[in-house]
Amino acid sequence: MYPNQPSSPQSPLPTDYLNQIAPQAPKKPIFSFGLKQMIMIGAALVVLVIILAIIVNSIAGSKTGPTEHLAARLAATELIATNAQANLKSSNLRSVNSNLKLYMTNTNRDISAPLLEIGVNTTKLSKSITTSESTDALSARLEDARLNGTFDDTYSREMAYQLGTTMTLMNQIYKSTSNADLKTFLKSAYTNLQPTQESFANYSSASDN
Repeated sequence: MYPNQPSSPQSPLPTDYLNQIAPQAPKKPIFSFGLKQMIMIGAALVVLVIILAIIVNSIAGSKTGPTEHLAARLAATELIATNAQANLKSSNLRSVNSNLKLYMTNTNRDISAPLLEIGVNTTKLSKSITTSESTDALSARLEDARLNGTFDDTYSREMAYQLGTTMTLMNQIYKSTSNADLKTFLKSAYTNLQPTQESFANYSSASDN
């Protein structure tokens, strides 16, 4: 041993020495979700899907709703016209109504194809649509008129209104649809129905010969 021999100087410790020897915390993955977070994300996705479905259905309903109403109204009107024929006393009114029945039969048949092109099946209309176009109240008024001997006047007035609203709906759909076949159908249907609607509107038993 050489006690007088100078010891070699120690090299300085690195500045991050303490960080190097400290225990390192395990790194968490960037996308680390617990069960609670996963449930919350899943619930949010379900809500989003439901909202999107409601929006899509609402948009689709706004496009097909009027056409479904038209199909239901035409079918209901044909039934009213058919049931009324035997109760009409005026020969002129019977002739007008006979033409209406024929028109309704052909129109209800021919409207199926153009409506199917835009996704409306006339044989599978929603219950809410058919209920809203129900003619039960009209049938009740006509039965009262029959019992009171005023069937012809009441029927002509009611049918003029029924056909008038139908023509208004046809016109509304015509202006809003971009389907060429449906537009062609509606234009023809409107034109052919107009004279019959006017005949009912102008009818009066007082002037009927």
